[in-house]
Amino acid sequence: MEASALSPAILPLPIVKASNSVSYASIKTKPGVLAQSAEERSPLMKERRRCQCYDLYDQLVPYTDAWRWQKSIVADYAKALSQDQGSPALDTVILLQHTPVYTMGTGSSSKFLNFATDDPPHELHVTERGGEVTYHGPGQLVMYPILNLRNYKLDLHWYLRALEEVVIRALWSAYSLRASRVDGFTGVWIGEEKLAAIGVRVSKWITFHGLALNVTTDLSPFSKIVPCGIRDKAVGSVAKLVDPASSNTAMLNHVHRHLLQAFSDVFNTELVHPRQQQLLYKHDYHSL
Repeated sequence: MEASALSPAILPLPIVKASNSVSYASIKTKPGVLAQSAEERSPLMKERRRCQCYDLYDQLVPYTDAWRWQKSIVADYAKALSQDQGSPALDTVILLQHTPVYTMGTGSSSKFLNFATDDPPHELHVTERGGEVTYHGPGQLVMYPILNLRNYKLDLHWYLRALEEVVIRALWSAYSLRASRVDGFTGVWIGEEKLAAIGVRVSKWITFHGLALNVTTDLSPFSKIVPCGIRDKAVGSVAKLVDPASSNTAMLNHVHRHLLQAFSDVFNTELVHPRQQQLLYKHDYHSL
């Protein structure tokens, strides 16, 4: 059950709104299944690439704003590649939290919703990513990598495993939590609980959408859906496993640093932060 979608173009899908809706430091990591030494890397990945990083981890960003922002970056990236500009476009990674929202993938089924689509408990959006329905909300770190896979590996399954590896390494380095994959499913698990969901779109080998890791997330909204269409597995969080009474701010800050470092390690990138952290469409978002 791969949470991905591959297409030659971006195909926006309809949006359904709620009826009354107002969604680093050097860190030692435990190696996973991906080859990561300089000798083992794909020739394309041996050279460390620069990747611009918009680190909005402590801000609640409405889903539609982040969605629009991603598609804008993808379009600009594709345009730069088509024009063969002298200075190559940089890859991008965005890290943030969302206001409460449910999202569905391009092939999602309404049978996994425990509510009527015309009266959802939170905003509901049908997107172009792969995968079934999931929930995003405060306390969940959402990472959106916008990468040109031509510079890494032209293999969508490899990319999904690489995103899983980012989370696995981050959880190990942050709290020595031994996370793993489950055969037949996309995502990251500890025991019988799924901590991270992954759903991506690839347009002309440029990625968008990404992963969501439950850190201090209120898990109750997941009861309104069948998360990722998996009925016999539970959803978990880092806080639930480590310290339910921990400060949300402190734990999110700690995990986000390890998540960015793991991303940098797995994809062999140097994260560069724009001088001005670009707030989406000039909104002033709530900083936690």
